Amino acid sequence: MADAERVIPMEGIHNFRDYGGYRARSGILRRGTLWRSGHHSEATPDDLERVHTLDIATVIDLRGDSERALNPCLRHEDFSGDVLFHPGETAGSSGQAAHEEAAREVQTAADAHAAMVRLYESMPWRPVLVGTYRLMFDALANRDGASLLHCLAGKDRTGLGAALVHNLLGVHPDDAMADYLLTNSAGNIEARIGAGARHVRAGFGPEMDEDAIRTLMSVHPEYLETALARIRERHGSVEAYAAEVLGVDPALLERIEARLIA
Repeated sequence: MADAERVIPMEGIHNFRDYGGYRARSGILRRGTLWRSGHHSEATPDDLERVHTLDIATVIDLRGDSERALNPCLRHEDFSGDVLFHPGETAGSSGQAAHEEAAREVQTAADAHAAMVRLYESMPWRPVLVGTYRLMFDALANRDGASLLHCLAGKDRTGLGAALVHNLLGVHPDDAMADYLLTNSAGNIEARIGAGARHVRAGFGPEMDEDAIRTLMSVHPEYLETALARIRERHGSVEAYAAEVLGVDPALLERIEARLIA
């Protein structure tokens, strides 16, 4: 499945794409079943129509309560699915997105890169984020239909969530990383960076340079590698972390495979 086939270009929803279609341990991940994106608060009517054609039954919203209040997602008038989230704040205490939280004290691209690495060191254990990941895996095991995983920018909390799905289902690490890095080329990159820049500059001032903004709004292999390395250091393996922290035991994983593997 080529990268261009994965991405659905939209005007007001950024980074919308299929993270299925990869070879996994027991077969091929189904296409058209696993979707990921940024938030939908700026979706156009055409965007909403396009999303509606995908028959998404479950939306997993990784944002915190404040983010949902500030940027409520738009839905098609005929949307009849369920939106799942664990209440509370998943990033900063005042409701920033993960990359916005990392922006504190950042002025240069080097500052931004270091801040993002620090962010990923702790992200797998943030209680509210863990709660929503638990809901995600339960939904993948037990709910029919396609699902959509999203946060604000669809790159950090969403990127880690998709990578955990890939790792647990046995997707090759190179394919899992390629999917993560697709954020850097999926859709209208300049529009996505511009939207992110408005949020970041509003919260942390105009002195941050352009390269720093681009670093905050992008992903880098070291970010995801850091999260996975910390998981293995603390738990021994991604599988052990999933069982101990996310409640993904072998029985649940077997049900997920049965639903998602073609």
